[in-house]
Amino acid sequence: MKYLLLTLPSLATLLVPFYNVAEPRLFGFPFFYWFLIVLIPLSSLVTYLVYKGEKR
Repeated sequence: MKYLLLTLPSLATLLVPFYNVAEPRLFGFPFFYWFLIVLIPLSSLVTYLVYKGEKR
């Protein structure tokens, strides 16, 4: 079940019609760009959490 968490960041990048908007802006960047920029560390965090939850 926890491996399904790894698919969430990938699916989020594929749902372009849901975040292909200019507003709201953050530091002058349209939502489309800053959403993708924020998604990078969130993807890393999800990967880290799944890795730490792995039994050794």
